[in-house]
Amino acid sequence: MSDTLFQADIRTLPLLHRGKVRDIFAIDDAHMLIVTTDRLSAFDVVLPTPIPGKGHVLTEVSNFWFGKLRAIVPNQLSALRLADVVPDPVERAPLEGRSVIVRRLQALPVEAIVRGYLIGSGWKDYQRTGGVCGIELPAGLELAGRLPEPLFTPSSKAAVGDHDENIDFAAVEKLIGPRMAARMRDVSLLLYRTAAAHALERGIIIADTKFEFGLDPHTGELTLIDEVLTPDSSRFWPGESYRTGISPPSFDKQFVRDYLETLDWNKTAPGPHIPDNIVEQTTARYREALKRLTS
Repeated sequence: MSDTLFQADIRTLPLLHRGKVRDIFAIDDAHMLIVTTDRLSAFDVVLPTPIPGKGHVLTEVSNFWFGKLRAIVPNQLSALRLADVVPDPVERAPLEGRSVIVRRLQALPVEAIVRGYLIGSGWKDYQRTGGVCGIELPAGLELAGRLPEPLFTPSSKAAVGDHDENIDFAAVEKLIGPRMAARMRDVSLLLYRTAAAHALERGIIIADTKFEFGLDPHTGELTLIDEVLTPDSSRFWPGESYRTGISPPSFDKQFVRDYLETLDWNKTAPGPHIPDNIVEQTTARYREALKRLTS
């Protein structure tokens, strides 16, 4: 099994889409194969340097959360196995451990972002407006400080290479209807609170995260899709070194973002190559997050 996969190519299945990290293939009218590669995106640019083993970590972390959170909301996973849809062992080998077979669902055009701490674009917004995404907050909050309550701060989903845009709850209601918007908000907050409590017991603070949802074509039921609470879709901070007033060290790709901020790069494609020492440290952070969360 190869440690690194930058791009998945499956001759027996038609390619539907290449995202920033995932390659999606059609199986039949009801199922798709999602392969999580080792690509890394930062500032919405896919970088040319892969992170070895990253796809395996993201898949294992997501599958852990899908299992743990399925009592709250159904998820995309199907009962099919990889060998059922890619029978050739040679073609299947690079896909093992980094692939899931999912039901085809109607993806909703909203990224459901939940923030528990004040960091990143939320901190910049707070400094500028005194709130986050139009939600007013108390004065005097610190960088990386815990918010009084987790916030649902959605964004519109952008194409590869474009930037997501923060939107208010009224815009979500217009996009998917008031009832589904309320359901998405309430489920997202419950998922975050449940996961944050689990992670905190294991020394990880989940500062913020992003969920994506689809609708079951037969029942219209809200369903959790894509990845869940991974180092790519979340900010994970080690609890033992956490303090406010700084951007905390992290188990996620913020480490790469911080490195990129030191470069003379305009944050547009093509992205710069990442040196070996940054790759190695990033790999170690991803694996540590997996170990803590799932052990």
